[in-house]
Amino acid sequence: MSNVSKAHKESSPASVGVYVLTCSTSKFKQLQNKERPSDESGDIIQQLSENAGHRIVGRKLISDSQPMIRNTLRAALKNKEVNALIVTGGTGLSNTDVTFESISPLLDRQIPGFGEIFRRISYDEIGSPAMMSRAFAGTAKKKAIFCLPGSPNAVKTAMEKLILPEIGHITGLARGN
Repeated sequence: MSNVSKAHKESSPASVGVYVLTCSTSKFKQLQNKERPSDESGDIIQQLSENAGHRIVGRKLISDSQPMIRNTLRAALKNKEVNALIVTGGTGLSNTDVTFESISPLLDRQIPGFGEIFRRISYDEIGSPAMMSRAFAGTAKKKAIFCLPGSPNAVKTAMEKLILPEIGHITGLARGN
């Protein structure tokens, strides 16, 4: 690690406010039917974030719907306690996977290396299907946004190998620290 990166990391917040957003039409329908849908990927994000000393300041399960995703994202971005949003679901290639189309136009800055490295790590784990992931990250309104597949294994990989090691650093840079 370069001296500049090391200095930035050392001056970055050790604990950030995390908003967890799960995009799943099937789970959202269960919620509407007064059922208790499982949200393993959201649970992994919450547990690993809390274990790393971060605060969960919001969590929501919504449908794969552009208006719903954008409205939820905009509301979370207005919340002063939120420093980072971690979104799971809707990053594949099916017609209902609209997370990329919903969020990417709202980004102030993209972090292309996140998706590139995530797909590389995923390739080592699952092979060629990794190319179908449209996982991405960026910043908006001085907050970090990470968009992950809905697969619990993919979420765990992204959290442990990419997000948690850099979330304080990225949020610090996004805020201008």
